[in-house]
Amino acid sequence: MAKYIFITGGVVSSLGKGVAASSVGAILEARGFSVEMMKLDPYVNVDPGTMSPYQHGEVFVTDDGAEADLDLGHYERFTTCNTSKKHNYTTGKIYEAVINKERRGDYLGNTVQVIPHVTDEIKAGMRRVAGDADVVLVEIGGTVGDIESLPFLEAIRQFRQELGRNNAVNLHLTLVPYIAASDEQKTKPTQHSVRELRAIGISPDILLCRVDRDLPAETKAKIGLFCNVDARNVVAARDVDTIYEVPLMFCREGLDESLLDLLNLPGSPRNLAGWERMVDRIRNPRGRVRIGIVGKYVELPDAYKSLNEALMHGGIANDVEVQLVYINAEDLEAESWPQELFEVDGVLVPIGFGPRGVEGKIRAIRYAREKHVPMFGICLGMQCMVIEMARNACGLAGAHSTEFDEAAADPVIYKLRDLLGVEEMGGTMRLGAYPCLVQEGTLAADVFAGAAEAGSPEEGEGRMLIQERHRHRYEVNQKYLAALQSAGLVVSGRSPDGKFVEIVELPDHPWFLGCQFHPEYRSRPTDPHPLFVSYIRAAVEQKERNAAASASAGDELPAGGAEAN
Repeated sequence: MAKYIFITGGVVSSLGKGVAASSVGAILEARGFSVEMMKLDPYVNVDPGTMSPYQHGEVFVTDDGAEADLDLGHYERFTTCNTSKKHNYTTGKIYEAVINKERRGDYLGNTVQVIPHVTDEIKAGMRRVAGDADVVLVEIGGTVGDIESLPFLEAIRQFRQELGRNNAVNLHLTLVPYIAASDEQKTKPTQHSVRELRAIGISPDILLCRVDRDLPAETKAKIGLFCNVDARNVVAARDVDTIYEVPLMFCREGLDESLLDLLNLPGSPRNLAGWERMVDRIRNPRGRVRIGIVGKYVELPDAYKSLNEALMHGGIANDVEVQLVYINAEDLEAESWPQELFEVDGVLVPIGFGPRGVEGKIRAIRYAREKHVPMFGICLGMQCMVIEMARNACGLAGAHSTEFDEAAADPVIYKLRDLLGVEEMGGTMRLGAYPCLVQEGTLAADVFAGAAEAGSPEEGEGRMLIQERHRHRYEVNQKYLAALQSAGLVVSGRSPDGKFVEIVELPDHPWFLGCQFHPEYRSRPTDPHPLFVSYIRAAVEQKERNAAASASAGDELPAGGAEAN
């Protein structure tokens, strides 16, 4: 039977429960245990798919097509867990299941109530996710004291009771702020948070205390005394330079030993050698590159969380620091050019929905194409690459996507044919992992050739099969492929049935590639996605070329900067 760890948060939001939970999973795997991880979100949406990134951040997509909380991305990056629909439940999803059962008559005429029907549904979800795992980590979203999270907290209270001693641990993440005026750390917010938790019947076994400096032994003892927690289980969760250092910090605090003791799990040697080497590469890179992300949600980096991390992973593989330069696509719609665009070593246009900033993205792509700056387009970014080529290389001035102009003269991007007539927004996109055939003799083929996830080339066809995650409602209109290919664009990846264009590229360019899928969702710090490894390598080479050109010309500006202005 699996053991369970329940992770709750108190005092304030945004303390990093997702990273903390993922780090706990990482250190348990380092001790030889298999883990599963799940997120319980209190909001009433069935999933975050229709929520604005400004409210929720990134929407993470799983292999089976779940649109899920961004914390599932942390789970996959820190552990070997491959998440799915069963790894993320919201209040909306739980109530939808309960109401569907009531309509079918499953409750045999009973009055349907929060207890036991809603809490039973939550507990059933926690059981389903366990599988053959040794330990299941369950993160409850929100902050203790929120009204909407009460059914989830009640469910874990009941579940802990059912599992029995040594089979479940309550881990509470809280804040110990430093007050400069008195030059001391204050424990009262933590005490109040624990009191709130205990008022609903949950007593924490471990306290993770977010601090910006060391947490002295006497302060830990004070917290333990007033919160009824063993001082050895009061753990300092100190700010670190990179989130990938958190598992190492937790081990230094002895958190793994506390968990093994509380769960009565057998001790085994800790093996974090690979993780330590990876963190060392992050701390001590041999160089740095600057990547310009041209998007519409640049005020909120969490909107591109997996992308940001995947770029860092590409940097780890190339032993360089990746500095992200966020460029608002709307700033490119004016006559002037943002100076930042001329100071980056690569341009990337990511996912997005709606017309705002699209013309700026297209303009940035034209700059990267004509000035031979490494260019990476993902999802909408790839579609904008096709639009830019159609307009400026094929002479189709009216080229556009029907997402932004239903009456476009040349709809080079149009709505998925399978979705014609479908007006509902939630869960109606092409979601999840789909196969893609990569054409040999292309940049994409070179990138995937040595990758672990690439299958063997199909016999006699000169192509290899890969699987990637998707989230899109529009596709390339293949009616225009002949014109695009005549202009030099290469279609290097298609769905096996030939229905969808998956990858496009330009051969006479340092690195110009767009993909309809989302490689960032499958990238991990210990196993970076090959597209990001290749792209960052191209950015390194671009920086070296620019440095050589500047040295020979006695000019510090990147090549092409003055002309673009």
